[in-house]
Amino acid sequence: MLDISRIRAITLDLDDTLWPVWPTIHRAEAVLSTWLATHAPRTAALSADAELKKAVRAEINARHADRAHDLSFLRLEAIRALLRQAGDPLHLAEPAFEVFFAERQRVELFDDALPALTFWSARWPVVALSNGNADVHRVGIGQHFHASVSAQSLGVAKPDVRIFEAGAAAAGVQPHEVLHIGDDAHADGVGALAAGMQVAWLNREGQAWTHGDTRPHLEVRDLHALCASWPEYAL
Repeated sequence: MLDISRIRAITLDLDDTLWPVWPTIHRAEAVLSTWLATHAPRTAALSADAELKKAVRAEINARHADRAHDLSFLRLEAIRALLRQAGDPLHLAEPAFEVFFAERQRVELFDDALPALTFWSARWPVVALSNGNADVHRVGIGQHFHASVSAQSLGVAKPDVRIFEAGAAAAGVQPHEVLHIGDDAHADGVGALAAGMQVAWLNREGQAWTHGDTRPHLEVRDLHALCASWPEYAL
């Protein structure tokens, strides 16, 4: 059971917790394709082949397995590889990536995200804890966050306990004083439990817990249900 009296800080996943990530990624890829059609048309033609693009990304991921935590690096290198294969100028890789990255920050928040963020950030330090490359300030919600810790910045990704420990340190508290909230049962749930945090598993799709007998302290279908753990929360 969740013990709200222990909470001194909150760490919070971003993608698929505060917004659905794949519509955002698909839109960013479409914007990138449009940009390439103007600035690197041969690369745009290559990119239209979904299987080829998938193979290039898989090769980049395999070659840079030590950078699996850095999604921005892998995306940039995949763009560079496509430019090279198409014979387009390699200096276009950085501006092409920025086109993608800027659109990647244009997210559509779940309806429960802002009310929950507003409630939590008025009471405790909230730290973003993400394996992705969203920037809470570019997204437009940075005012609700005390700090951000990412796999890219730290060099390790969830469920590694070190990223959770870094999140607690950024908030100025011990891990057992943190409530971690996230949607990924393994990366968020198992990782935060191993770090000694309380865990609220945001299970929007009603998935089964398949990670043994050690379970999250609370399972909810949305953030309103989580915030209802506090009597003073009101929609």
